[in-house]
Amino acid sequence: MIDLHFWPTPNGWKITIMLEETAMPYRLVPIDIASGAQHEADFRILSPNGRMPAILDHDGPDGAPLSIFESGAILQYLGDKSGQFYPSERRARSRVDQWLFWQCAGLGPMAGQAAHFNYQKDKIAYAIERYRNETRRLYGVLDKRLAEAEYMAGDYSIADMATWPWTRGYKGLGIDPVEYPNFYRWFKQVGAREAVAKGSAIGKDDFAQRQRELLSPGTPK
Repeated sequence: MIDLHFWPTPNGWKITIMLEETAMPYRLVPIDIASGAQHEADFRILSPNGRMPAILDHDGPDGAPLSIFESGAILQYLGDKSGQFYPSERRARSRVDQWLFWQCAGLGPMAGQAAHFNYQKDKIAYAIERYRNETRRLYGVLDKRLAEAEYMAGDYSIADMATWPWTRGYKGLGIDPVEYPNFYRWFKQVGAREAVAKGSAIGKDDFAQRQRELLSPGTPK
């Protein structure tokens, strides 16, 4: 059994999608980031950076429990543990790693900042333009790659699972699918997978409510 310390955000959905894809047994442990639960001492033992998701695998290597933080590292671990969606062949694995880190270091942070500044009541034009432009550039990188391959690393992998949840909000970032047809083909294709639909639906309504609260400061929580 794997305990997934989770809150419904794109980073959290990366892990629920992977767990659903692999059919590995897991238990959700809610970490309400709106109330600051990520800063509590017990959680910081699992995640020193005070960010979710984090996992506790009760059946880790050699049968000993193991905790892991950072969504990319969790996906790599689950890929190795399950033997799925993370190839062992060196060249194939390198392709997955490159696109996984591209998401973790690029698309996720940039899209997150773009959304953050877009949702602020007092708009900062420079910040909005900066992060939107960089997000659009990254969508262009993704679209070009998906013109060459069906999935980001060739075959469906943890790189796709990491990236897809971060692209669900493309409309709010002003991304026009007509400009990025290869991305949009991939987006619909990945989203049609049963495990992706199930994993990304967990807590979706709560996430939508939180976004509405951000857009309307003062709304009761």
